[in-house]
Amino acid sequence: MEMHHSVGAMDSSNILVAGVGGIGCSWAKQAHVKCRGSAHLVLIDADDSSFTTGEDVHVLRLGHALDSVGCAALPPLAEQRMRGLSTLTNQMLSSTELVILLTGLGGGVGTGAAHEFARQARQSGAIVLAVAALPFEHQSTRMEIAMEGLERLEKTAHVTVRLSLDRLARQARERGQLWQMGAEWIEDLVDGLVRTLMRMGLLNLDLMDLRAIVDQTGEATMLVGVGRPDDPRGILEAALKAPLAAMDVAGAKGCLIQVEGGLGMTIGQVNAVADLFTSALDTDAIVILGARVSEDLVDTIRVVTLLAGIRPS
Repeated sequence: MEMHHSVGAMDSSNILVAGVGGIGCSWAKQAHVKCRGSAHLVLIDADDSSFTTGEDVHVLRLGHALDSVGCAALPPLAEQRMRGLSTLTNQMLSSTELVILLTGLGGGVGTGAAHEFARQARQSGAIVLAVAALPFEHQSTRMEIAMEGLERLEKTAHVTVRLSLDRLARQARERGQLWQMGAEWIEDLVDGLVRTLMRMGLLNLDLMDLRAIVDQTGEATMLVGVGRPDDPRGILEAALKAPLAAMDVAGAKGCLIQVEGGLGMTIGQVNAVADLFTSALDTDAIVILGARVSEDLVDTIRVVTLLAGIRPS
């Protein structure tokens, strides 16, 4: 018996952008401004200064006094408090199909609460894509704590993208920006994913496609590249400059690629970009291609790629 799935574009209430901890909340707020109306926002922290209000904004307060206990005790305490909020999160997650979780690891809240929130979201049936920033390399104690948190997050989220704060800060300095605000890459990634799943494109991608990719065994990551339509190599180079922790993407088993361009974008340009982005993949890789026209992109192509089934280095 053949089964046919017909899945339309997602409803905004199905997508949740989640910030966990100080830097996660800061990035999530910025990313949400770009895709407001297309996704809900949840902010999770023990520090009230991370919170903002709005009609599609949820706030989960992990309680105070997190700053009065020792550093090593923080992640388990944050995890325990996150677990204590599960009744609230379950209500919030009941209609959520996709969670884009942004966090920084190495402190208490991100390290302890992010993987617990990811676990709750996954248990409720959502796909969980996490972007986790690792501390600066000279912060050895924080790095140790972060690696423990990362291991747990990678076990619970479908995809965990590792960001390097060293690379992020270096790129922000080159642009004359503060690294805390230099979250353009994250904004583009979140915006690209949300647009990809929210709107019908020329070639439509949906959640079934996303599941087919994220279910590949191995590590996974996401790339974003922006450039001129006639310069596919430049777009790929821009994508590979992302502030990610080092990972060899050659040999990936699954690739979801979304190409977005202005009104003049041709199928030839889409194919040229897609061919270049997929040339290094495993010969049997599953590749799912989506493309859409966005009137606000003038003489520009933006590519969002999700790669999965990468062999651990």
